Amino acid sequence: MRLHLGEGELIQMTQTEATILTITSVPFDENAYLAYFESRNDCLVIDPGLEPGKILAELDRRGLVPAAILCTHGHADHIAGNGALKERWPDCPIVIGTGDVAKLTDPELNLSAGFGIGLTSPPADQIVSEGDQLELAGFSLKVFETPGHSVGHVVFVAEGLTPPTVFGGDVLFQASVGRTDFPDGSFSVLKKAIHDKLYCLPDDTIVLPGHGPTTTIGEEKRSNPFVGLNSNFEG
Repeated sequence: MRLHLGEGELIQMTQTEATILTITSVPFDENAYLAYFESRNDCLVIDPGLEPGKILAELDRRGLVPAAILCTHGHADHIAGNGALKERWPDCPIVIGTGDVAKLTDPELNLSAGFGIGLTSPPADQIVSEGDQLELAGFSLKVFETPGHSVGHVVFVAEGLTPPTVFGGDVLFQASVGRTDFPDGSFSVLKKAIHDKLYCLPDDTIVLPGHGPTTTIGEEKRSNPFVGLNSNFEG
């Protein structure tokens, strides 16, 4: 595996022949991911953020066509680029967990109204839930429901990569976790999801979070001050 760190904008990670790029948008520093195999021209776009032009530029530069737009949850900073991608590729499906479907088209629910933006996304094309298996762009992805930051939050686990890789949204961060002070948030629910779902994965599993740097399951189990196995934090 190679890991090249840019300046908060672009990270490239190659695992066997799979490449994952991280594109970070302002003002919330959310991470969007492009994942593809070098032998193919289709790809996955995960959580396209508030600067979709960066994503479109990378897709064009690499000659890639998105096979799906995967949304870990429906908060505005993780769905803001959906419209630009759907405008360019109308047949590309937007995929989101069942509990966050309404956030795509409701500025109050996706929290953008509070910032005076009123942002919406095109509606979902495919709704997923716990245990669903997706075969897209050469990737085998398993869906885990991981509420707590958002009631319908899901993560997508690429089990076929070595090591396994989690597109984790705003659940587990390096030495932190996603906020739980939103209307449908709960720290106790988030902690349970992390312990029951993510901490069952191998320690070398890579976590690609919605904000901040890459981490691993083992690192967070050992040292995360909020949800580490030795943490007594109760929220």
